[in-house]
Amino acid sequence: MTVSLSILDLAPIAPGQTARESFAGSVRLAQTAEKHGYTRVWYAEHHNMPTIASSATSVLIGHVAGQTSTIRLGAGGVMLPNHSPLTIAEQFGTLAELYPGRIDLGLGRAPGSDQTTARAMRRDPRASDQFPEDVMELQAYLRGESIVPGVQAIPGAGTNVPLYILGSSLFGAGLAAALGLPYAFASHFAPDALHEAIALYRRDFTPSEQLAAPHVIVGVNVIAADDRADAIRQFEETRRNRVRGMLTRGPASPEYTDQQVDAFLTTAEGQRIANMMRYSAVGDPTDVRVFLDDFVASTQADELIIAHASRDIEARLHSVELTAGAMNGATV
Repeated sequence: MTVSLSILDLAPIAPGQTARESFAGSVRLAQTAEKHGYTRVWYAEHHNMPTIASSATSVLIGHVAGQTSTIRLGAGGVMLPNHSPLTIAEQFGTLAELYPGRIDLGLGRAPGSDQTTARAMRRDPRASDQFPEDVMELQAYLRGESIVPGVQAIPGAGTNVPLYILGSSLFGAGLAAALGLPYAFASHFAPDALHEAIALYRRDFTPSEQLAAPHVIVGVNVIAADDRADAIRQFEETRRNRVRGMLTRGPASPEYTDQQVDAFLTTAEGQRIANMMRYSAVGDPTDVRVFLDDFVASTQADELIIAHASRDIEARLHSVELTAGAMNGATV
């Protein structure tokens, strides 16, 4: 089976970098992905995270869409309980009118933040309980078949922006199956329930107006470099910084050295955090191809959504290029 390649871009803000510079990097990443045949680039909604610039997801999608030509762009995802379905229908309906045939809308139910930030966003703590109903309300707005009497999404109605359910547990898999929507599993940072979730999704899938058969997207980290040792060095740096970010809470937190982080990684908690990056293809193009081929074989995924994890933008762009070259024409 042939597998499609896509990209998850967290719009990272590197040390000493501004959000504006991060957005310029996202444009370059999408342009490189377009040049090398990737299917889509998605941006994830996060809030109050100093190293991630993709909080205003629809704005970033519009910015990148205006500087690319053919590649699909979307949310991976919008955390729907943070918003009203009508607002998201209007935002993505606007994008679909401006860039027809290129806009995706992935939906998740987590806050994309900590609980204090969730309160600052006026998020109702019970909002995630309404996620299935909110998805159906949003879908109806985009179809022009509003289930709220007298209310239409303008723009939005009739655009039929395709919806995707995101998840890292069995809940999202079950919902995607019941609604007949594509399912994207966040195995790039939450790997434990991957195989069980996609098995449930395929088993219970009900065809819908949008989708006749299951479509599975799985997340994976990739660091591809010309030299295997360089890729391993980049991965170790990336993993340290992920751990450092989890250990750092607020301005009064201490600065952790690489040695302290490496020591922490030998503890049970450190190993739990390291396990979050279990599905990571690291090495030269041949190493990456072997890992991704095996990953596709074990999941039977229709599409890989790749988080190119290198911190440096030039290394990230090179990883995009090398991975496309390695996987071009890949079959399983």
